[in-house]
Amino acid sequence: MVPIGEFPIIWHIMQRYAHYGFNEFVVALGYKGDVSKGQSIGRVSSEWFNRPADERYLSLTDLHNSVKRRSERSKTRIVESEAIRVEASRDNPERLTLMLPDAHAPVTPTHWSFGQLASLVGAPATYLRQLPAPLAGINLQHGLLNHRAEQVKTLEIENGRLELRAVTGPDYGRIFDHELIEAVQKIAGNGTGDTRWKVPGLLDWSTHVYNPNVDISKDTTTLYASDRDVFVFLVDDLNPIEAGRLPNGEPDLYFRGFYAWNSEVGSKTLGIASFYLRAVCSNRNLWGVEDFQEITIRHSKYAASRFALEAEPALIQFAESSPTPFVNGIKAARERIVARDDDDRTTFLRKRGFSKGETSKIIDTVLNEEGHPPASIFDFVQGITRIARDKQHQDVRLEMEGKAKKLLDLAH
Repeated sequence: MVPIGEFPIIWHIMQRYAHYGFNEFVVALGYKGDVSKGQSIGRVSSEWFNRPADERYLSLTDLHNSVKRRSERSKTRIVESEAIRVEASRDNPERLTLMLPDAHAPVTPTHWSFGQLASLVGAPATYLRQLPAPLAGINLQHGLLNHRAEQVKTLEIENGRLELRAVTGPDYGRIFDHELIEAVQKIAGNGTGDTRWKVPGLLDWSTHVYNPNVDISKDTTTLYASDRDVFVFLVDDLNPIEAGRLPNGEPDLYFRGFYAWNSEVGSKTLGIASFYLRAVCSNRNLWGVEDFQEITIRHSKYAASRFALEAEPALIQFAESSPTPFVNGIKAARERIVARDDDDRTTFLRKRGFSKGETSKIIDTVLNEEGHPPASIFDFVQGITRIARDKQHQDVRLEMEGKAKKLLDLAH
């Protein structure tokens, strides 16, 4: 809003258009986010940092088409472990293949499935990879012949050659990656703004203004898929929610977000995390996170039915739910006074397991950032989560954030 004379430059531009009869304008602006409050979550940032360009997608449609085609070329079956034959040639000491019952050609294990196979038969995969293929094959063959479970479930794909994508126990409950993406598409469409759910915008650290209107590129996208997994992160940042006021009188604005992940080859669980947040920065770190909720489903025998009955409905419910309970919870936490003097503050924190040093840091942090000592539950929660961010060890940080969440629940 650069001023020219008494009015900002945008006013002068609008006056010029109004002269020609254009009297209605839509101005796409960002909004300030107070990132000093709430949790900081680096899960999405870690995904963003580690994904090469060929694992980044610009829409849910493109991502879905890719993983769907992959699953259509794959087939799964259960075979007797003792019927698998390991083959290796001295002419090619680095290549090892498997002959599966009724297979029309040798099957080549991927780096991931080789590790799974080694784990199933109790062999150290790292050590086997250092051996010449014939010697590694002897060890694997011995393990397969003596495999106590007797059966394994394979996932094979025709990819120019027959590849073994995964090998698991016979009761492995596979949820295909495209099934998760299809569930996300029910609420998010293409993930590019055709619904209220979209790839997030960016926080400008120089002004602390969050801009939800950012072009989707390989650098900004949060839609990922590899040969092992999928991960998507979407937000409803065009519809910010006001939950009280900041100390300077400005609105405390949040928006909703969720991320979901899965691996059809068994490298990770299926999971969905939902939350409210205040901003996302360029490296996709989440700031000012509140009300973090997570569902994880192991790929056990009944995983598919749990996904249909629990995870997918939970995602839809979050997407369609009203923010009123969240806003009321924040308001109640701000209004619930639990300490009126220094003794009250110290006693309140020490009774909840905080050390003397942590208690002092929490009180000082609130005093410095809010301009007053902690009095309400909300004050204490903000102080605890701010101190938790500086903890180097994740387990300590998560423990402190868990205590903060319990406190916030007291106000509901």
